[in-house]
Amino acid sequence: MAELQLSVPLGPPRRARPWIKNLFGTPGNALITMFCVLALVLLAKIAIGWLLIDAVFTGTPADCKVGSGACWPFLGAKLRYMIFGFYPYEEQWRPLAALLLFLGAALVSMVPRLWSRGLLLVWLIVLIPALYILMAGGVLGLSAVPSSKWGGLPLSFMLSFIGLAAAMPLGIALALARQSDLPAIRVLAISFIEIVRGVPLISLLFLATVMLPLFMPEGVTIDKLLRAQVAIILFAAAYIAEIVRGGLQAVPKGQIEAGNALGLHYWLIMRKIVLPQALKKVIPPLVSLFIGFFQDTTLVTIIGLLDFLDTVRSALRDPDWQGIAVLEGYLFAAFVYFTFSALMGAYSRFLERYYRTTHD
Repeated sequence: MAELQLSVPLGPPRRARPWIKNLFGTPGNALITMFCVLALVLLAKIAIGWLLIDAVFTGTPADCKVGSGACWPFLGAKLRYMIFGFYPYEEQWRPLAALLLFLGAALVSMVPRLWSRGLLLVWLIVLIPALYILMAGGVLGLSAVPSSKWGGLPLSFMLSFIGLAAAMPLGIALALARQSDLPAIRVLAISFIEIVRGVPLISLLFLATVMLPLFMPEGVTIDKLLRAQVAIILFAAAYIAEIVRGGLQAVPKGQIEAGNALGLHYWLIMRKIVLPQALKKVIPPLVSLFIGFFQDTTLVTIIGLLDFLDTVRSALRDPDWQGIAVLEGYLFAAFVYFTFSALMGAYSRFLERYYRTTHD
């Protein structure tokens, strides 16, 4: 009988590096990779030279030469105006406090384990009234500031995040109504969704600002900011309804039939079985919608509200800085929008991982 020979144990297989093959696998890929690397290096050299090496960090408009590096004194001189707009200068600690309070509360509310009715009541009873008191004043010794003086970043956050938070339950209700077995409710929901989605947001803003006061009783006026907020809520609700409807259709009908077999009524089936699964499936498109609406708040400038981007434009039109600092203001605005959009995208991915690992 032949003697058995023990085989020498082999080590773990070497990890393949497909990215090297993708970048340099063929002469064409290698040429494209080298070209892209050189282009990035050249762009980085130009950007560093403009942002840092040739830039002016202190001084006056006269110290900034047209065609040289970045003029950072512009941001130092106009930063408070770009963030807070025409809000009284000596009272700008109030929108700053409101902004920090909102961001802190939003950060805490992003933890899924804290989601409860208690958290919702804290927002409705404590946080929103506190934010309004800080911005509007008129009580607790704070001077009154009309909404026409509100602007900048706090206004953009208010219109987008509060508007989308209020539009979410309305959008869910419209999605459920569109799938209702009652023809009247279904037709009304479909009509509202299709009409609102068939017109641009600018049209609704004009309608809320110009046409709505014509239908109000004599002597009754509605604040322009509130009218714009209502228009944004209705517009966002129509889009949220269609996204949620897609999630509802993705839930197997067997889930509903199982709920009926257990004797559960319609609303309990929707709240406990269908909606949790549907909303989990539509997290990416919902967050994409939220990012788009956060950026679309710039449209309110058409009806006379000074949002963050418009305060940046107004700062660039200052005669002392006009023609000297142009890219600096827009780069600052792009940085702010990109930062919050990237954070919302990261939070979307976190929610997807959370629900995939804890609720599958």
